Amino acid sequence: MYNFTIIMALVDYIPVAFFAVSAVLLMRGFYHRLPKYGFAMLAAGTINVFCAGFLKATWKLLYAAEICDFQALNTLFLPTQSLGFLMAGLAMVILVCESRRATLAVAAPPVFTGTALFLVMMVLGLGCVCTCLSILAIKMKKKSAIALFVLCFAASMAMGYAGRLDSTASWVNWLEQGINIVSQGCLMWGVLLLNKAGLR
Repeated sequence: MYNFTIIMALVDYIPVAFFAVSAVLLMRGFYHRLPKYGFAMLAAGTINVFCAGFLKATWKLLYAAEICDFQALNTLFLPTQSLGFLMAGLAMVILVCESRRATLAVAAPPVFTGTALFLVMMVLGLGCVCTCLSILAIKMKKKSAIALFVLCFAASMAMGYAGRLDSTASWVNWLEQGINIVSQGCLMWGVLLLNKAGLR
C-alpha cells in the first residue's frame, strides 16, 4: 500500500513540466545544429523522459484518487526514462563533438526486468546531457548555468539514494518529489540562461 495523496500526485507533475520546458528549448535551440539522426535522438529521448514522468505522476493521481492501481504506468517509468536520458545524452555528445559520420542506434533489451542496466543508462545519459550543456555554457561564458547543471546532476544522483528507502512511506515520496523538483528546476533554469544568451 502506497501513502499517496492527491496533492502529492499533483506536485509530481511540477518536475515533469520543468523538464518539458527544458526539452522544448533544447530542441528549438539545436534543431539546425544537429544532424538529422542526432536531432531525432534528442527529440525521441526527451519525449521518452517526459512521457515516463507524466505517466508515473498520472499513476500516482489515479491511485490517490482511488480510481485504480494502474501499475503498468509505474512499471514503464524506469526503462522508458533511462532509455530517454541515454538517447538525449548521446545526442548531446554528437552536438559537442560535431560528429556527422557515425550513426548511433539505441535499443532497450526486449526482455529485461532488472534495474541495474536501466540505472546505468540513466546516469550515463543524464551525465552526458549535463556535461555537454556545461561545455556549451563555458563557450557561452555562462558560469551560473554550469553550477545549475552540476546541481541538477547531483540532485538526480540523490534521487538514487532516496530510491533505496521505503517507497510506500509518505515522507519518502515527498523527499523524492522535492529532490526531483530541484533537479528539473535547475535544468530548466540553466537551459533558460543558455537560451537567453543565444542558444540557437
